[in-house]
Amino acid sequence: MTSPNSSREGSLGELEHIVLLTLVRLGDDAYGMSVRSTIHELIGRDISIGAIYTTLERLQDKGYVRSSMGEATAKRGGRAKKYFKVTAKGTKALRAVRSNLEVLWQGIQIFGSLDGEFGRI
Repeated sequence: MTSPNSSREGSLGELEHIVLLTLVRLGDDAYGMSVRSTIHELIGRDISIGAIYTTLERLQDKGYVRSSMGEATAKRGGRAKKYFKVTAKGTKALRAVRSNLEVLWQGIQIFGSLDGEFGRI
């Protein structure tokens, strides 16, 4: 059976998925540290800032995000923040992943709750 979203176009790794959703949530205030702290606050994952920036760069290489530099501030020692925004292609990828996951969860729900070898979902 082939899903309409079966291409690799919308394929995201778990951290890519989490970071993209966080960028959407943060809107215009999405920069490395705000992404990191929001993820920690919302889902309790303590992800290194290096992993956040590596993921943001990978998402940018895929065309899922774009970046722009903010103003330099004295508070940051004259350095500017690099802000990130989800592109239309990134939004399309998020929608494809959500659609695919919803299809998979629907298949599981047909059987009711799952008890057994893997525990309860």
